[in-house]
Amino acid sequence: MIPQPRSKFIKVRCSKCKNEQIIFGNASTLVRCLVCNKELAYPTGGKSRISARVLEVLE
Repeated sequence: MIPQPRSKFIKVRCSKCKNEQIIFGNASTLVRCLVCNKELAYPTGGKSRISARVLEVLE
């Protein structure tokens, strides 16, 4: 039996410029918006702390 990964990709929307972006749920570095450079996710050592609106969790 092959174990399933516990990490996922997440589609988020920036609260400042409304840009939609796909980020990794377990990001190890600070994730910024590609348009306005606002912080979207902060690393915590495990799952990221997401400061943007989550639109969808991608499988």
